Amino acid sequence: MPNEDFDSTVRHALYRMTADTGAIPNAGGIAAAIGVSEEDVVSAFGRLHSKRLIVPEPGDPTRIRMAPPFSGIPTSFPVDAKGRRYFANCVWDAYGIAAALHADAVIPAEDAFSGESLMLEVRNGEPILFPYVAHFAVPAAKWWDDIVFT
Repeated sequence: MPNEDFDSTVRHALYRMTADTGAIPNAGGIAAAIGVSEEDVVSAFGRLHSKRLIVPEPGDPTRIRMAPPFSGIPTSFPVDAKGRRYFANCVWDAYGIAAALHADAVIPAEDAFSGESLMLEVRNGEPILFPYVAHFAVPAAKWWDDIVFT
């Protein structure tokens, strides 16, 4: 199987398993699900990362930190949808999880500056409007300079 086809298979398995469980699987889990070696999946992770499609866990290429819009670790942007809790990398990605799942969602976020609780919601494919403002401290053009920090 050419790398591009294999990488797509890995990526689709990663997203399907994440949507089904609420957690990003590791290379071993994906390898078992699609019947290949863990080493092949780790190689695919590297190629997908080079295309900015995923971000491996720093120091552990068998784990995924980010498969946008999903986070591989708990964050301050939980998303409750389809009876599961997912984690987003940022508020923008929290809305992206609802869109990716084609699901209603409740996002019990927190203002990073004040610590104030914020309740965001998506219903019938539309965000419920609240008088909140999202601020991104790093310009979008610089996000990939240090995507884990951003």
